Amino acid sequence: MNSGLIDEVSAILRNAAADVVLPRFQKLQAGQIEEKSPGEVVTIADREAEQIITPRLMSLLPGSRVVGEEATAETPALMDELDEGDVWLVDPIDGTANFVAGSPVFSVMVALLRRGETVAAWLLEPVSDRLAVASLGAGAFVDGIRLHTESSCPDVASSRGAVLTRFLPDALKKTVAANASRFSAILPGTRCSGVDYPAVATGKQNFVMFWRLLPWDHAPGALLLSEAGGWVARLDGSSYDPSDQRPGLLAAQNRDVWQTVRRKLLET
Repeated sequence: MNSGLIDEVSAILRNAAADVVLPRFQKLQAGQIEEKSPGEVVTIADREAEQIITPRLMSLLPGSRVVGEEATAETPALMDELDEGDVWLVDPIDGTANFVAGSPVFSVMVALLRRGETVAAWLLEPVSDRLAVASLGAGAFVDGIRLHTESSCPDVASSRGAVLTRFLPDALKKTVAANASRFSAILPGTRCSGVDYPAVATGKQNFVMFWRLLPWDHAPGALLLSEAGGWVARLDGSSYDPSDQRPGLLAAQNRDVWQTVRRKLLET
């Protein structure tokens, strides 16, 4: 991936964060927050950030198209044919519920798909200005420092990770709860993929498990972790494909950890 493109997209995300996201942080008015579906909120900052980001990304790659979370909420057909051409996935504010609550745990994320394969990713945490980027075959970086996950496989008893249970089927929730004592800690996750994936890539935790797989939530972090040396796969072991929204994904610091966690966390 052209380093110039990496820098240009990084600048677009930082500009959107500075212009419309951070000025609204902890200053939202009641009329600037809506429920777009049961339990899912959207703010004026989500919509304004996506409106800024979308045309600027399209101008970088003529012929490309943008699939943004908020535009897709209005026009679901935008999700069709993600495996064709150059497609930008945009999550203008990942962790909107945190943003609304005044928590700094939110991210602005973009991924570039080329014929369905994620080839580049950007994850910006606006409050700290921490920027994680990844390019297929060229590694993953946080603030310019290359990431390398641990190659060792810790004992299960000393492993810690997050399981996002909000969308888990009841039976799977019970299985996870029954097996949780095998691990050092099972965390609830941050409700922000743009923070959860980097937590594994930087060694803060060993794994994270998700159920719902909207592409803008997972394509950026999956590439970041994979390029850092981690392993991301569906719960049945098959490869992650952003165009496939079937549920269930496990991300871990390496393949051995993935296999161990999959077995110990989900066995009945």
